[in-house]
Amino acid sequence: MTRYKIIVNPVSGRGSGERAVLEIEERLRDCGLDFQLARTVKPWHAAELAQRAVVDGFDVVVAVGGDGTSNEVLNGLELARQAGEARQVCMGIIGVGRGNDFAFGLGIPQGVEAGCEVLALGYRRKMDVGRVIGGQYPQGRYFGNGVGIGFDAVVGFEALKMKRLAGFPSYIVATLKTVFLYFQAPLVRIEYNEQVLEMPALLVSIMNGRRMGGGFLMAPEGVPDDGQFDLCIARQVSRARVFTLIPRFMAGTQGTQAEIMTARARHVEITALAGTLPAHADGETLCTEGEQLTLDLLPGQIEIISSAPNEAA
Repeated sequence: MTRYKIIVNPVSGRGSGERAVLEIEERLRDCGLDFQLARTVKPWHAAELAQRAVVDGFDVVVAVGGDGTSNEVLNGLELARQAGEARQVCMGIIGVGRGNDFAFGLGIPQGVEAGCEVLALGYRRKMDVGRVIGGQYPQGRYFGNGVGIGFDAVVGFEALKMKRLAGFPSYIVATLKTVFLYFQAPLVRIEYNEQVLEMPALLVSIMNGRRMGGGFLMAPEGVPDDGQFDLCIARQVSRARVFTLIPRFMAGTQGTQAEIMTARARHVEITALAGTLPAHADGETLCTEGEQLTLDLLPGQIEIISSAPNEAA
């Protein structure tokens, strides 16, 4: 019988993780699933629990929380692989966090009921995984949804500071604040597909999924198993122009604008020539003043339980 390790971040979504525990247990029992539930108690604990779950023989490891929890579980599974664990362990997600963009890219609906239903149905697919080296992670960190550099990263940092707002509204307010906090774009060199670009770049997103910040479609056509990153690069623009571009990013139509460049690649290197690189991976801080980041895509690296194609959001 398939064994499920459920890893809950109790503080995700301003306590939504803890409030979801009883319902998750009830629904999974009703579905007849064999599971064991554990709560995280510190940063990176979800990664440690996931890695241990592989050693202990669990078949599926489920992240209950937001993007950060999913990112840690993904890293734990990949670290287990690095340590020589040959078993293919599947990953699942129940999205109860702030943004749930990782789950969105896989068509997994937000909330306990929908997430448990997806687990019970058990549709599996392969997913590409990104790996980024640099900043606080010279040894590398894995990601499932995307890496944001510049404006996008600062928005995430500001959203985390908010005490009264949650979900997409917190990112909207953080975006408006960031227009005034982070305006002077660093001069960067971006290398991909044997091309070299040098420009002041307000924002660089390297996506495996589709969305960031709970509602900004950085890669509206992104597919997490197509073997390519989707790049979205915004040149330096005026503050007034930023305000007019925000609705474009929400609608996923920013690629039609002259200041926005898009591309696809499997290997990307970004270097700050002047200024520094604030960056995050799946919402988790990579650096606040980085100098260089190197990203590689690992095709079909992990199996994940997701919505079936005709049911995907």
